[in-house]
Amino acid sequence: MSDSKSKVRNIGIPDVEPPANVCDDPNCPFHGNLPVRGRVMEGTVTSVKMHKTITFQMDYLSLIRKYSRYERRKSKKHAHLPPCIEVRLGDTVKVVECRPLGKTVSSVVVSVTPSEVSVEE
Repeated sequence: MSDSKSKVRNIGIPDVEPPANVCDDPNCPFHGNLPVRGRVMEGTVTSVKMHKTITFQMDYLSLIRKYSRYERRKSKKHAHLPPCIEVRLGDTVKVVECRPLGKTVSSVVVSVTPSEVSVEE
């Protein structure tokens, strides 16, 4: 039984290393059995107040064809946070789509890049 907990899955996403911590969450892509597929998104963490869930903001450019210009837009989404990954407010996260885990949660955090400036909650 202890061998299965120490086993880490390869989720098939380049440049993503499994975390050093081990968890027993069934919805963890590395230590559980949650398959990941679809888009790989990157954003900034805006809230960590929910249980095992974060809110992240994606910034992108949208083309206004009439004026041949781009405008900045942003979108907030929810993602499942496995207990083996440590995240703080302001960090940059890499998130991958998966099956729906809740009403608004259809993605999971796979890697974190800590921010240089610490943000107070």
